[in-house]
Amino acid sequence: MRKTLKILHTLASCGLIGGLACYMIMLVMAPQETPAAYADLRQSIADISNYVLLPSLAIALVSGLFSMAVHRPFQNKRWAWIKAAMGLLMFKGVLAIIGANADHAATLSRRIANGEPAGELLDVALANEWLTLGVIMALSVANVVLGVWRPRLQRRPPRLARRAPEVVPEADSAPAESERTRPAA
Repeated sequence: MRKTLKILHTLASCGLIGGLACYMIMLVMAPQETPAAYADLRQSIADISNYVLLPSLAIALVSGLFSMAVHRPFQNKRWAWIKAAMGLLMFKGVLAIIGANADHAATLSRRIANGEPAGELLDVALANEWLTLGVIMALSVANVVLGVWRPRLQRRPPRLARRAPEVVPEADSAPAESERTRPAA
């Protein structure tokens, strides 16, 4: 069960990062000269969001949480809890921002291609798209790094205060005759 969840989690993480990369590449490279071409681009991005990003993220999140439930030592690891928290943030970001934004932008761009004046609405919908994509990609990569690296992230016990070695003063603090310097004659 543990290995199955791990394989599922890894494949879903690959799908998530690949889907985000595909989204970014399409934004940069796809033809956008005409309103119809832009509407087709936005529909393709919406399809990637709906059929690759959202399912991959859902599978990665659910399989990660099940892994924590099945493998009890993960429950005591801080890196696992950090991954879970970042996974929930990513889910919220992908679901609320990218998924809804991609569908909304596809609808608006199709309306523009059909001749309706909706350019301002599209500009507002796309204002933070690159920032959102960058943050979600960074969180995805950070989750993969945490899963591979698995840092300890444990509290260290307080160290004992380091003391300088005590110097025991001598009874006679005057230097011995041989240690005194004599004036040169």
